[in-house]
Amino acid sequence: MNAAGHPDLSESLKIVVGVAGGIAAYKAAHVVRGFKERGHDVRVVPTESALNFVGAATFEALSGHPVSTTVFDAVDEVQHVRIGQEADLIVVVPATADFMARAAQGRGDDLLTATLLVATCPVVLAPAMHTEMWHHPATRDNVATLRRRGTIVLDPAHGRLTGKDTGPGRLPEPEQIVDLALAAAARPSHFRRDLEGTHVLVTAGGTQEAIDPVRFIGNHSSGRQGFALAEMAAQRGAEVTVVAGVTDALPTPLGARVIKVVSARDMASAVEEHSRRADVCIFAAAVADFRPEHTANSKMKKGKADDALRRVNLVENPDILATTVRRRASGELPAEATLVGFAAETGDAENSPLELARQKIARKGCDLLMCNDVSGGRTFGATDNVGWILSADGEETEVPLGSKFTVAGVILDAVVDARA
Repeated sequence: MNAAGHPDLSESLKIVVGVAGGIAAYKAAHVVRGFKERGHDVRVVPTESALNFVGAATFEALSGHPVSTTVFDAVDEVQHVRIGQEADLIVVVPATADFMARAAQGRGDDLLTATLLVATCPVVLAPAMHTEMWHHPATRDNVATLRRRGTIVLDPAHGRLTGKDTGPGRLPEPEQIVDLALAAAARPSHFRRDLEGTHVLVTAGGTQEAIDPVRFIGNHSSGRQGFALAEMAAQRGAEVTVVAGVTDALPTPLGARVIKVVSARDMASAVEEHSRRADVCIFAAAVADFRPEHTANSKMKKGKADDALRRVNLVENPDILATTVRRRASGELPAEATLVGFAAETGDAENSPLELARQKIARKGCDLLMCNDVSGGRTFGATDNVGWILSADGEETEVPLGSKFTVAGVILDAVVDARA
């Protein structure tokens, strides 16, 4: 445990990966590997039907532990009690409609459901089923029951299902499950459903400003923090729209609508359109401050280029955050809309990153500002983040080093508090 009483994810956690009987069971093997690669101790507890899709030998080889499905194995060790009592985190992947029905009823007729009944650690279910099953009233009631009891039920992905069907019900990508589950282990409270009925707009990734059809001015932003904010907001019940620049290496955030853009002006136009109905706007994108004054129509050749290639004149791009603040002040956006800026600072000879962030929130007029120190190549492309959250009334909250999903949860907590 760390000083705040939460599990220290720098230490090895005891994680139970439950596997229910669905076609997506094969992805559980990738989830097990993901946890193992991050240094955690994993025990796999499948249902009997899950072994019809993936054999016990696979899970035993990946986890390094024997696999059992029944409470009648290792009775002398009382494993149906011990496994759940010792776990720091339980993740069920896939969680089928049948499994969630049994879990909601409090059944304990196999090792996995019995493990859930004795667990006091965070429990995360990653559903996977056909769209009709996910939308069925019985499934919706079971999900609501489980969430009310404190179980974290992730919203499924939208995509290709078994056969030719497409829709919500697809299992999230293994990387997403691992990230969200570890965020739940760190701070289960970040998954409370306190953003239901709220529309959240998030900008993410870097922009590219064309010099010619081949070359551009860009930055090192990966979009990880913006996508983490989108995923965490969706898991807290929000309707989420993401205006995304360069985020090619990342899976689509669960439960979010993604609008792809390239340049700062593209992003400004998309934000202007989609912010009109947003209750919260979070500007996490690394938007280029400048763009070339002129863009060549064809590739400029080395040795044949004129001064246009050797000297690129720059002009300022639109300030998306400041423009949105002005639009709120003019009544174009609701007065109660919450606007959150980001400040990726390196500091200078006269000011620290935090001091520059204080100046920025006063200058921009947003409600909250997340500041991080990106000097020395930190933060961009990394899986963790650290910094400070500043509010318009002068309050400052230090954000300790954590995964970008955990940091996203801290930022959303600040948003909820600001809107209270």
